[in-house]
Amino acid sequence: MTAPTASSELDPPRNIDLDEVIAAADLRAALRRFLRESERVAQRAGLTPQRYLLLLMIKGAPDRSEQTTVTELAERLQLAQSTVTELVTRAIEQDQVARTQAAHDRRIGYLRLTPEGERLLRRSFTALEVERRRLGELLVHLR
Repeated sequence: MTAPTASSELDPPRNIDLDEVIAAADLRAALRRFLRESERVAQRAGLTPQRYLLLLMIKGAPDRSEQTTVTELAERLQLAQSTVTELVTRAIEQDQVARTQAAHDRRIGYLRLTPEGERLLRRSFTALEVERRRLGELLVHLR
């Protein structure tokens, strides 16, 4: 049995509801506005957009520990592990991220924000409060 091709995943065509298309277009536009504003805010704070995301993902670890690993970051950011390793290395060099080894397994390195990383993230994060609220309202409306 072969995997479906891209064209077969799109077939058969069906009529689409204009309201659904408008809602999808509104969502994409809102997401793009949010991402673009995030990029601008990060740059004003002295961060690249990628660095802002890195700091955000470390601080916002799903388990509330405010720490994570390179492997977990690669998954959440949907980037190659080598790319994340490079981003982490640069953040460590800029004293925005610190790495510690797990006590139970020295092969595991945990990443946390330094006070400088916390300061930069807080500056960017708070500047995006209005945009996050707008995006959240749109997402609730689309349910």
